[in-house]
Amino acid sequence: MAKVAFIGLGVMGYPMAGHLKQRGGHDVTVYNRTSQKAAKWAEEFGGSHAATPAEAAQDQDFVFACVGNDDDLREVTIGDDGAFQTMKAGSIFIDNTTASAEVARELAGLADEKGFGFIDAPVSGGQAGAENGVLTVMCGGSEEHFNQAKPVIESYARMIGLMGPAGSGQLTKMVNQICIAGLVQGLSEGIHFAGKAGLDIEKVVEVISKGAAGSWQMENRHKTMAQGKYDFGFAVDWMRKDLGICLTEADNNGAKLPVTALVDQFYKDVQQMGGNRWDTSSLLARLEKK
Repeated sequence: MAKVAFIGLGVMGYPMAGHLKQRGGHDVTVYNRTSQKAAKWAEEFGGSHAATPAEAAQDQDFVFACVGNDDDLREVTIGDDGAFQTMKAGSIFIDNTTASAEVARELAGLADEKGFGFIDAPVSGGQAGAENGVLTVMCGGSEEHFNQAKPVIESYARMIGLMGPAGSGQLTKMVNQICIAGLVQGLSEGIHFAGKAGLDIEKVVEVISKGAAGSWQMENRHKTMAQGKYDFGFAVDWMRKDLGICLTEADNNGAKLPVTALVDQFYKDVQQMGGNRWDTSSLLARLEKK
C-alpha cells in the first residue's frame, strides 16, 4: 500500500482514483476544484479529501493528476497552491492529463530540480475504460520512475508502456488521436453511404467488421451512430483540444497531417451545430445534416 494523492475528479479521474483506493488498496487523498465532488468521492470510496493540491500532495509517495489542459496542469502543479510546492523528495508525480509534450518536459525538469520524479502518462479508453479500470497508459519518463509507478498505475490500467523520456507519453497519445480522427471520419462516411444506398447498416457492419475494415469504433459505435445518438464517450470539445495539440506539434516537428487538419475542421462544424458535448462519433451528424 502506498500513500497516494489524486488531483482532478472529472469523468476520468473520479473512477481512476476509486480504483487506486479499492482495487489497489492504497491510502488515497483527493483534490477537486469543486470541493463537493471531492467530499462525495471520499464518502463513496472511504478516502480523504484536501482543500488544495499542495495539501493533497504533502507527504505522499505518488501524486496523480487528470485535469483539462496545459494551463490547468500548471495551476495544480506550480501554482501558488500547487502540488510541486509540497511534494517530498523521492516521490513521483504521474500526469494522466492529455497535454502538450512541451509542458511535460517543462514539469519534468522542475520536478528533477526539486528531487522528485515526473511521468507524463496520458490514457486512452474513454470514460468506460476508466470506470472499468482497463485504460491504456502511455508513459514518458525515466525507467527507474516508471518501474516504481507501474504497480500503482496498474490499479486502473490493462496496458502500460514506457515510450521514452519525458514528453514521449504525450507524443504517443497524439499518435492515438491522429489515428482515431481519420478512422471515425471513414466510419461516418461508410455508414452515411450505406444509408443512402438503401443497405441494412446492421447487416453491412456484421460482415465488414470481420474483415480489414473492422475496428473498435465500428464494433462499439455503429449502432448508436446509425440511431443518431452521440452521448457515449469522449466529447467533441476535448477532441478538438487534442487535435490542436497534435497540429501544433506537427508544425514544430515537420510532420504532415492533412487528414487530421481536415477532420479537426469537421469537428468545428459539429461544434457549430451545437454538438460541443456530443461524442467523437458525431462526425456522422455533419454528413446527415439536412
